[in-house]
Amino acid sequence: MTGKPVNVFDVHSPWAEADSVPFRGISPRLDSLDGKKIGLFRNSKRAASPALQAVGRKLKEKFPGIELTEFANLKPNETITEQNNKEEFGNWLKGVDAVITAYGD
Repeated sequence: MTGKPVNVFDVHSPWAEADSVPFRGISPRLDSLDGKKIGLFRNSKRAASPALQAVGRKLKEKFPGIELTEFANLKPNETITEQNNKEEFGNWLKGVDAVITAYGD
């Protein structure tokens, strides 16, 4: 040994049982968006809102019977589960057929 400090690291398996929510996989695609309620979810970044507005306009042009609803995660550097409106977000999710997300950087 040369007298240099030795770094000791704990190594954890990425496959460890850390999440109590079981994996569900990807939801099946909708057969059509016509007549569906689509959620537009965005973060607090400045470009997210205009991006979703543009997507919403295009969707309305292609599927006039579509209903759009928005939800925003407006606290920077926090996941939706860390915020006070977690229950409101869960209820919003239950009321939509699909979600389009924008993270504007």
